[in-house]
Amino acid sequence: MKLNIGIVGLPNVGKSTIFNALTETAKAGIANYPFCTIDPNVGIVDVPDERLEKLAQIENSKRIIPATIEFVDIAGLVKGASKGEGLGNQFLSNIRNVSAIAHVVRCFEDEDVVHVEGSVNPVRDTEIIETELVLADLQTVEKRLEKVSKPAKSGDKKARFEVQVLEKAKDVLEQLKPLRTHLSQFEEEEIEYMKKTIFPLTVKPVMYVANIDEEYLPEGEGNPYVKELNEKAEEEAAPVVVLCGKVEQEIMELPKEERKEILQAYCLSQPGLNKMIKTGYRLLDLITYFTAGEKEARAWTIKKGTKAPQAAGEIHSDFERGFIAAEVINYEDLVKTGSLQKAKESGLLRIEGKDYVVQDGDVIHFRFNV
Repeated sequence: MKLNIGIVGLPNVGKSTIFNALTETAKAGIANYPFCTIDPNVGIVDVPDERLEKLAQIENSKRIIPATIEFVDIAGLVKGASKGEGLGNQFLSNIRNVSAIAHVVRCFEDEDVVHVEGSVNPVRDTEIIETELVLADLQTVEKRLEKVSKPAKSGDKKARFEVQVLEKAKDVLEQLKPLRTHLSQFEEEEIEYMKKTIFPLTVKPVMYVANIDEEYLPEGEGNPYVKELNEKAEEEAAPVVVLCGKVEQEIMELPKEERKEILQAYCLSQPGLNKMIKTGYRLLDLITYFTAGEKEARAWTIKKGTKAPQAAGEIHSDFERGFIAAEVINYEDLVKTGSLQKAKESGLLRIEGKDYVVQDGDVIHFRFNV
């Protein structure tokens, strides 16, 4: 399952610093000028999950393979991107290919780091990008309307349905509002139509990442910019992750055994990047199930609501095609009993069929025959 999160924001807000820390690389260039990042950088990131290590201990697994998620560092955007300003067309093309958006917002003062708008103002900054995405979607909707209006007037049922959906979308976008904040106005089939036909940018789920000074760690308390951003995000029901990009990169440059010390120095229970990864996971409506044995303990990523045969298909298509049943125990029950054998003896291991909806934390052994 390929699901990815695009890291976006104005130039010089810390996108590449955060990307490098996430991926523990120096892949993304960092410099004090706009458009340092031109081509998008892509990194595969492990999803932190304490359950996997415990599961490996219980099963004496030789290898641990975590779930992963992809992050894409996309070039900074400026006003007029929807009309091709800056790297606008390239930016919009890159963002169209991601599943969700992590919008990095500058919430720090630094005279040595130029702000493209001349001052720090998180709400204004988010609205600049949001407006450009809205305008790009509006152009897409208007072009599609031109194409389907004529057949709709001729009685074509599919075209009439399209016009109905496009007109509703146009009404929202003309108010300079993103579609994701007005999805309650659309039926499920209308939302699916938009996603599969016009690929709107503003339907994508968004999290805000407040990049702060280290003095405001761990949660940005007392930082007025974070307060403003939280108020905006609350109106949209969007999550906010607070972190300091410079500190996160400093942490990730240390050997793993030394990271705990610096986390404690900044009163952090975990890296802010962990929160960002986990928030992205939830934003995409993903859950984790596990397989475990002597050879390996592994986490698998699936969409919430996935049934057992399709979950098995994430391992191999043969597992889905020849699915017979799933032996299932929840992680918490397994930890309580201490082993799969004891779980079986306690009657906690269940046999589930093809209609079973896999739950987060399920430990599964699939029976199949091809």
